[in-house]
Amino acid sequence: MKKSFGILVLLVIFWQILSAQQKKITLEDIWGGSFTTEGMEVLRSMKDGQHYTILNIDREAQVSSIDKYEYKTQEKVATLLKSNAASGIPFFTSYSFSADESKVLLATEVEPIYRRSRLGIYFIYDLENNTLLPISDTKIQEPTLSPKGDQVAYVYMNNLYVLDLATGSRKQITSDGTTNAIINGVTDWVYEEEFSFVRAFDWNSAGDKIAFLRFDEREVPEFYMDVYGQGLYPSPQQFKYPKAGEANAKVSLYICDVPSGSVSEVSLGNPHYIPRIQWMNHPDHLSVQTLNRHQDKLVLHKVTASTLQVSPLLEETDAAYVDVTDNLTFLPDDRFIWTSEKDGYNHIYLYDSNGDSHRQLTSGPWEVTSYYGYDTRRRRIFYQSSEQGSINRDVYSISDKGKGKRRLSSGTGTNQAAFSSDFTYFINTFSNVETPPVYTLHEASDGDLVKELKHNRELLSRVEGYEMAPKEFSTLPINGNDLNMWMIKPVDFDPAKKYPLLMFQYSGPGSQQVANRWHGANDYWHQMLASQGYIIACVDGRGTGLKGRDFKKVTQLELGKFEVEDQIAAAKALSTRPYIDAERTGIWGWSYGGFMSSNCILKGNDVFEMAIAVAPVTSWRFYDTIYTERYMQTPQENAGGYDENSPLNFADQLQGDFLLVHGGADDNVHVQNSMRMIEALVQANKPFDWAIYPDRNHGIYGGNTRLHLYNKMTQFVLNNL
Repeated sequence: MKKSFGILVLLVIFWQILSAQQKKITLEDIWGGSFTTEGMEVLRSMKDGQHYTILNIDREAQVSSIDKYEYKTQEKVATLLKSNAASGIPFFTSYSFSADESKVLLATEVEPIYRRSRLGIYFIYDLENNTLLPISDTKIQEPTLSPKGDQVAYVYMNNLYVLDLATGSRKQITSDGTTNAIINGVTDWVYEEEFSFVRAFDWNSAGDKIAFLRFDEREVPEFYMDVYGQGLYPSPQQFKYPKAGEANAKVSLYICDVPSGSVSEVSLGNPHYIPRIQWMNHPDHLSVQTLNRHQDKLVLHKVTASTLQVSPLLEETDAAYVDVTDNLTFLPDDRFIWTSEKDGYNHIYLYDSNGDSHRQLTSGPWEVTSYYGYDTRRRRIFYQSSEQGSINRDVYSISDKGKGKRRLSSGTGTNQAAFSSDFTYFINTFSNVETPPVYTLHEASDGDLVKELKHNRELLSRVEGYEMAPKEFSTLPINGNDLNMWMIKPVDFDPAKKYPLLMFQYSGPGSQQVANRWHGANDYWHQMLASQGYIIACVDGRGTGLKGRDFKKVTQLELGKFEVEDQIAAAKALSTRPYIDAERTGIWGWSYGGFMSSNCILKGNDVFEMAIAVAPVTSWRFYDTIYTERYMQTPQENAGGYDENSPLNFADQLQGDFLLVHGGADDNVHVQNSMRMIEALVQANKPFDWAIYPDRNHGIYGGNTRLHLYNKMTQFVLNNL
């Protein structure tokens, strides 16, 4: 008996020690960097395909260098350039090579404008002559070397310039650029945000012509936003922001003959949008994509620069909308690769140089999720797809005849590839819900492993020291669809007990939250809540991506209708499970997810007892033209679609606990959305909680801001769910 009792005591002590070793996650862990993954530095493949360069930065010492490595051995073979104040080479934070890699463009003193746009002081360093040339003494935008590396074009104060590096002569191409009126060569706010590009000019292959866009935004309404800062008075920030149904900038296309400086307008028939321009390999042929306002008709044009003649290459239409991508690739003979959803799923097509005939290269009930490029030697196309299941990603290649498809990745989860310039090698990044990112080098021809480059085993060991429950993937039958879902249960889950349910979602068109990949910050927060007795679930409803065109576009003209119906139905279905407390159901989300969580607690007030909305849209009337009208058309055409799904119009239906959070300097989803929601709730005499973070943008970060926000959200969950 004494021996048995002793063994029992030892077992109890062992489990106590084991339990003590399993720490609970804290917000300080999450936002203090305890779970930061080790990644590969951003590398640039060199033109020989056998080497790449990496920018190594020591910010404390203010030293930066461009180091050259060999793919196969991963050994450093040279330092091409290193900052040195004594030698006059400034500390730089980004770089790009000329086409022949003899010159390097260096960025210094860079400051953000909006999400993608930047201002900076830039230099050209000649690696052969060891000379440094400043492009301008003042901050400029988007400097870009010509193909021969003898000139650089850039934008200063909304005008386009060209600098001749040999002579130092500077040519001003446009002169009408004016703040909040005329923009040449870079995009306006809404193009930058929704079409995802800033540089709106492009060199032809001969380096003697530049195509550029001109934005006339004089009729676009201005938005005003106060930035409080540290001064006695706040400073007003004003910029052109076209809200749904309002005037967009008038965009036009020009071609500059660089030697003469002459500029000619290209007549495109007054297109509403010009989302992409790209020179073909032929130096006299420019491709231009145009969209109508509804974005349901995209035309790819060919412009002959010498005559300004315009002819269509292809026309893409859709009953809902046509997505704009960066997948257009011209082969050496100007045949071109294009991606389209026209067969119901996103796939790759190859067109002849005139767009007269085409061949579909990939097909099936799955999506091409990334296009990586074309190997001219082997005549193979490389891409990423969801062929192994909509929550997974794999890397493939296929011939330009649509044959000989090869799966180049092997792990079940999320695989992403970065190819060498000649497609000899690729670096694969793999992760899944159990494996933090692993970086491996592979042969591009067959996917064979060459070498493991970097892993996160130390992070995995560190994570194992915390109380972490598995993320369980499944599907949930809702409204005639099997919706992807993940769920996290407490580590000590007991099916005989009842637990409160917190649902997380984003739900925006084409998005995906249920994916087999390593954890992000929110995952750790969800784990922290699970350790305190909550079940967390995420369901990707109708309107989300990777399940085909029809599933994604069913929400057309009615954003917030079917998505909300699916979240409410999912909550009801989950609440029937014996281990979920149907009287304690919450939902939260950010941005589109905040729009959703607001609608859910209002329209589903008999289902949800609590909701958190961070930076939400509360009426699509307040959001920008390009995004909103793509899915909703204009308010003038579709007033019901806007108003019947606006949380503002259902404030009187609030019954549960509601937390509303916004950044005061959000240039994207304006704080106006939350202010109007606050007023609607006040006039409905509804109690709620809210917080405004001064001078914070849509991301609501900086200093302790994120920590403070998640502390607030955590306490709100603990107190109300």
